[in-house]
Amino acid sequence: MIISIIVILLTTLGGLGLTYLIFEDKPLMTRLAAGNIIGAAIFALAGFILASFLGLTALIVVLALIITLLPALLFRDKARRGRLKLDWARAKGKLDGANFQKGLRFVYYLFFFLLFWFFFDRAMFETSDGILTGGSQNLGDLPFHLGAIFSFTDGQNFPPQNPSFAGARFSYPFMADFLTSCVMKLGIDVKTAMLTQNVSWAFSLLILLEGFVVRLTGNKLAGRIAPFILFFSGGLGFLWFLSDYWEQGTGLVEFLWNLPRDYTIGDKFRWGNSMVTLFMTQRSLLLGMPLTLIVLGYLWKVFTAVRPGSGEDGTVIDAKASAPGFQFSVLRSPFIVGLLAGALPLIHLHSLAVLFITGVFLFILKPERWREWLAFALGVAIIAVPELAWTMSGSATKATEFFGWHFGWDSGKTNFFIFWIKNTGLAIPVLIAGMVIAYISLRGTGEEKRGEDEQESRGVTLLLFFLPFVFCFVVSNVAKLAPWEWDNIKVLIYWFIGSIPFIALALAWAWQKSSALRVVAIGCLLALTLSGALDVWRVASGAIKIDVFDADAVEIAEQIRLRTPPKALFLNAPTYNTAVALTGRRSLLRYIGHLMSHGINYREREDDLNRIYEGSATADLFLRKYEIDYVLISPAERSAQAFKVNENYFKKYPVVAESGEYKVYKIR
Repeated sequence: MIISIIVILLTTLGGLGLTYLIFEDKPLMTRLAAGNIIGAAIFALAGFILASFLGLTALIVVLALIITLLPALLFRDKARRGRLKLDWARAKGKLDGANFQKGLRFVYYLFFFLLFWFFFDRAMFETSDGILTGGSQNLGDLPFHLGAIFSFTDGQNFPPQNPSFAGARFSYPFMADFLTSCVMKLGIDVKTAMLTQNVSWAFSLLILLEGFVVRLTGNKLAGRIAPFILFFSGGLGFLWFLSDYWEQGTGLVEFLWNLPRDYTIGDKFRWGNSMVTLFMTQRSLLLGMPLTLIVLGYLWKVFTAVRPGSGEDGTVIDAKASAPGFQFSVLRSPFIVGLLAGALPLIHLHSLAVLFITGVFLFILKPERWREWLAFALGVAIIAVPELAWTMSGSATKATEFFGWHFGWDSGKTNFFIFWIKNTGLAIPVLIAGMVIAYISLRGTGEEKRGEDEQESRGVTLLLFFLPFVFCFVVSNVAKLAPWEWDNIKVLIYWFIGSIPFIALALAWAWQKSSALRVVAIGCLLALTLSGALDVWRVASGAIKIDVFDADAVEIAEQIRLRTPPKALFLNAPTYNTAVALTGRRSLLRYIGHLMSHGINYREREDDLNRIYEGSATADLFLRKYEIDYVLISPAERSAQAFKVNENYFKKYPVVAESGEYKVYKIR
């Protein structure tokens, strides 16, 4: 674990250097959070490029770390060192002189750190029975991510082929998993690597979200409230919790330690708590969202500045900005931020799509800032276009599968309005209240400059900034943006991110307005977070133990790693938890649920796979057609409903690995 923490600290140091080229007015904690994410993005991209040519080794990982650390050389500049020292002094000043407020702040951050640690610790754990997960929604996603990670560490998967659909480009945003494989090459086990990364990314997301909300609303209490709304998001499921509690005979404490189900996702609910349904299961979003928040925060600064090179209060940041002509010093920051955003296709593609929508809206609303928008777009294009071209070349994903008209997202036959109130609870009513409060209470702020520099009020500007997020909500409710409509959540979650400043502002305003409204604020916050808190607690408390790979699967995977070539092609049943996923070897076909959601046409391979396992007259032909090296027969293959395994057919091939009911036959 120490090595993993050291890697995080080193990448953070590199990213920290770049924050002094981008931001001029951030506290040290925010810079460190941004540095962690920026450093991770640089480390991933540098490591991936090097590994694509030279393979993934410990030496390559060290070289990528050195490249990531290069921005730290910016501190050779005396002025930047001075700003760092000033930020450090201010951070220390906040710790000096213990008092209740500082103690409360410490407890606040400690609470979230412990929450993230215990929560993500349940993403994967091992016992004598095999590999398990404590995430109710992580049963299929954990094997997918392990398959990607091990394909880099043990399968020499460069340039990456899809481990679940051999021969096709791995077009899924895999950088979060690649970062885990890099740390593993330094001697860290997969669980520790994932845990430390997940916790560091989640904590950075906490800090960045808090700062983002404070910057937009100007309210520090709103910033403190915002993480609770995101990490404990949910709807009216707590009403079902109360019903379940009254119907059973145990005490409240015992019931809480043995919650029978989730209260934000399932048959009755589809929104899902962000921690349970997104941040544990979709690690790419856990890295992509804080990076997107960094970019959104900068776009807000450009959107609200009075003149090029000025801050939100209208003061000139860079004296050169007042000079005529195209000044690189003014456009440097948006260009660098654009480069960071350009890394998103391989980190989290939907985040880039949201940034694209946001950028278009902001350009239309503030075309006079065209120089900054152009510099930002150029930076994005330099990185994103080659990445997109690379992922699309040789990919089996069909882009046409990612759009279709579909009203109501995942509401089914439920009334649209009832569906959203049921799934998000008071979020939308409080959001509307927050928008009204923003317009009224922030009216007149930001109008210090008059004449040609006159600004709109902060409230109006905030409402305009919210427009692209509203657009994301509307589009996600009239069309499906992925083959599986539920995956619209990857865009909808950004509507929620854009809504959080208003929701948090409404609660903070009520708290600060009067004693009576404080009760209302507390009640609303509980209603907004109780369902999600129950689901997060259910995971963190260890109430869930789901078998993913049994002990024999783990053992046969170890034998496969020792006895087969790294680039061997396996035939296995298209299940989510095939033992092959633990080996790094490629599969002809894995879980069709994942392939379908990625827009891959798997039908032909599925039919051919069935014929092979049945030992049909054409089995030998299909084995040669796909150049299958090994065939796995395990309980998954024997219990498959689509075909019946003809084990007599495979007896002509030698067995190279065996454990319990698992056998691996060598075909060629």
